[in-house]
Amino acid sequence: MYNKQTKKYAYVWQGKNRATLYTKIGLKALQAKKHNILLALFTLFISGVFYAQERPQVQALDIQFQEEPKDTVNISADEVLMNTAVIDTTARDTIAKDTTKQGFLQGKIKYKAKDYMKMSRVEKKIYLYNEAEIYYQDYELKSGIIVIDYTTNEVYAGRIKDSTGELSQPPYFKQGNSVIEPDSIRFNFDTKKALIFNSRTEQSVGESMNVFAEIVKKENDSVYFLKEGKITTSEDVDNPDYYIRVRKGKFVPNKKIIAGFSNMYIADVPTPIAVPFAYFPMSQERRNSGIIMPTPGQTNSRGYSLQNGGYYFAISDYFDLAVLGDYYTNGSYGLRTETNYAKRYRYRGSVRLRYENNITSQRGFPDYSRGTIYNIQWNHSQDAKASPNSRLSASVNFGSSQYYQDSFNQLNTPNFLNNTLQSSISYNKTFPSYPMVNLNATTSIQQNTNDQSVNMTLPSLQASMERIYPFAKKDGTKRGIIQNVNFQYNFKAENRISTIDTLLFKSEMFDDAKSAFQHTIPISTNFKIFKFFSTSVGANYNEVWQLKTIKRNDYDELLEDATIDTLSGFDRFGTYNLNASIGTTLYGTFNFGEDKKIQAIRHTMRPSVSYGYTPSFEQYYDEYVDEDGVKQLYSPFEDGLYGTPSLSNSNNIGLSLSNVVEAKVRDKDTTATEPKKVMLLNNLNFSTGYNIVADSLPWSPVRVSGGTQFFQNKMSVNFGATLDPYAIDNNGTRIDLFNYENGGSLFRMTSANMNVSYSINSKTFSGDDDKKKMDNTESGGRDDDLFGRAQDFSDDRTFADEDKEDKEEVPTEAYSAKLPWDLRLAYSLTYSNSNRQNEITNNSLMFSGNIDLTPQWKVGVSSGYDFKNNGFTYTQLRFARDLKSFRLNFNWVPFSSRASWFFFIGIKSSMLSDLKWEKRSEPDKTL
Repeated sequence: MYNKQTKKYAYVWQGKNRATLYTKIGLKALQAKKHNILLALFTLFISGVFYAQERPQVQALDIQFQEEPKDTVNISADEVLMNTAVIDTTARDTIAKDTTKQGFLQGKIKYKAKDYMKMSRVEKKIYLYNEAEIYYQDYELKSGIIVIDYTTNEVYAGRIKDSTGELSQPPYFKQGNSVIEPDSIRFNFDTKKALIFNSRTEQSVGESMNVFAEIVKKENDSVYFLKEGKITTSEDVDNPDYYIRVRKGKFVPNKKIIAGFSNMYIADVPTPIAVPFAYFPMSQERRNSGIIMPTPGQTNSRGYSLQNGGYYFAISDYFDLAVLGDYYTNGSYGLRTETNYAKRYRYRGSVRLRYENNITSQRGFPDYSRGTIYNIQWNHSQDAKASPNSRLSASVNFGSSQYYQDSFNQLNTPNFLNNTLQSSISYNKTFPSYPMVNLNATTSIQQNTNDQSVNMTLPSLQASMERIYPFAKKDGTKRGIIQNVNFQYNFKAENRISTIDTLLFKSEMFDDAKSAFQHTIPISTNFKIFKFFSTSVGANYNEVWQLKTIKRNDYDELLEDATIDTLSGFDRFGTYNLNASIGTTLYGTFNFGEDKKIQAIRHTMRPSVSYGYTPSFEQYYDEYVDEDGVKQLYSPFEDGLYGTPSLSNSNNIGLSLSNVVEAKVRDKDTTATEPKKVMLLNNLNFSTGYNIVADSLPWSPVRVSGGTQFFQNKMSVNFGATLDPYAIDNNGTRIDLFNYENGGSLFRMTSANMNVSYSINSKTFSGDDDKKKMDNTESGGRDDDLFGRAQDFSDDRTFADEDKEDKEEVPTEAYSAKLPWDLRLAYSLTYSNSNRQNEITNNSLMFSGNIDLTPQWKVGVSSGYDFKNNGFTYTQLRFARDLKSFRLNFNWVPFSSRASWFFFIGIKSSMLSDLKWEKRSEPDKTL
């Protein structure tokens, strides 16, 4: 074939002996100045005949014709296919092939090079030079120079010198997902064995781990032997800031490295951190089981310690288990178990059990104390796809009231400042058939850490039936009073226990247990009056069943008390009430003109009047004689869960008015066709009531409440006040005399409150605010760091990079123009004047902020100021430094009873998280 660009003829080397001879003669004739076309065609025909007869089993190569050298043939750099014979592919890679069968491979080889490809018939080798590439099965090899020995099926790859004399184009060897980048490599296609010099490979185990080695021997597809290796998670692969030196080791890609004596180097400087042998798990499937190294420490109150040591069990793909413990030389110890479980499309959750035996100081010293604390945490959530008609959920944070104050491993500020711990486990079941019934069973626990009281419902059962419209048409449309008549049935049963945490799990905790059942049937209807007034009329029947009642005895002069007996047995009472309401909506718009910035203001008012009637139920009351000899009424159901029947008639009229104010503002965007709506006042509500049958003080205090938002909803303001129309006497008791009649104003403000919260960050004014919230701790607390951040020293995620998943690479020079920051403010003001004290009971400002001084430095503070007591509130300072492969944290509480600090530096990679150093000063314990 004649090539017009190269002005040469190309031919295909199809065979040897006679075929080759006649092919050369024919092409020589074509190259002669006087072309003998007939001779050329004849010789080429003869060569084809001989080739068909003498076809050898060698590879077919596309060859460019040039002047024939003695021992070599130059090959073009176009992509070439080497068709090979097939042998038994079931042979294991660890069994050496029969070298007598030369030239046989298990697949096709594709190779190419930029400058040239040269075949030596004497050496039986192929030379590829400059950007050489070879592809064979799942192997991929790229290098500056590659030499293929097709008799032994071996390949050698190395670097070449560039124009400056520097070595470049190092080999790139890839097998499947495993990549090795050495200085040179020697590989056998048959045995799969290789010698690799100065190699570098990256293992993905959720995090990148780089493995370097001076010499690597590849035994087979899954086993490598290392000599003088380095293991690091540093992002700078050429100059890592730290590494672990491994003298000899066995490497199984994506699974593990087993090494002998190993020690840590920081900036190429050896450190005394060393182990006689090491195991590095690299499984991509799940975390491997292994020992969790403890952290040594020392405190003045408990002596030397080993904390948070134990064992991690990677039990299965669905759940794991970690067992941790602490020990102090003064006898204190702690035990913890943590497990996480998940099943895709079904459920997920976590369980934490913690127990600590706290001993302070030494026996015989005046500050000696001893106590035990515990904490149970369980979070469970069910996927909505698992079961549409049933759902189990749990959020449990239960334990000793002083756990967050006294725990070895907790400086949990949000929960320390939180006086209430909540726990609940609930199961919900829906029966979709008509009428639909919803069933809910809940167990809840509420703990007050101040007075150590515990209120539990074990359990609470609720059932409700959907509304039924007995007179509505089958097509679903409801018109008028009759068709809108509907009723519903609700059932509730509870078993409540009130106790203190020291009596938990003891028989005494059930002494004051209370059980009751409640049935409620509401009946109502609604309709329109004069098209503009929405009216509703209804009645409600309530029946309560109790298993315990009381009996008050007459005053006993000998005992000097009116005793109360508790009677066991079933008893019940039933009550009913009537209600009605009417309301409408009024709109008022004030237009200022389309050329104005504020084009219009709309005021929406929703006035409503309600009426409620509850009769007296004297039949459920008995009499007893008090210490003054006067007969008093009491209800046997006084100590019940659902209140007592009403003893007096109640004819109440309720008045309420809600207001919403909005504005239409000309949009700054000139392309906008509609004005922008701005909320000026979210709500402003007034409410009061009047009791028709009351003989005195019929008017209820006026309650005023409202709220609004400013600065594109960044600032939220809520306020409220109570206005009493009646005056008070010198003892502070309300009297049946209006306040203005007593020389005062129309209303007397008895209380008021205002709360303001404001949250902004560096992205607020650029329109790129992501409004991201953080979960301060799994055990509860606020969703921000307004009260500081929690520190759980037993959890390696406490100081993890919180923004790691969302972090974007930001050029360093960008920080010279702007610094990422965030700020949260919360202001609270409370006023009290119930007895003319005219007192500000609370006036405080809380604030929290964080700023990234550089891409590596972060500083944060959480604090506040109490304007009433003139002092700073709980204050926490935070410092964090990103040291590439390491992270550094310093948290400091400078004053208060929780004054403490904590310093931490360690490797960011979770695989090497045990390589760390931490030091802390614990808060002083008060007896």
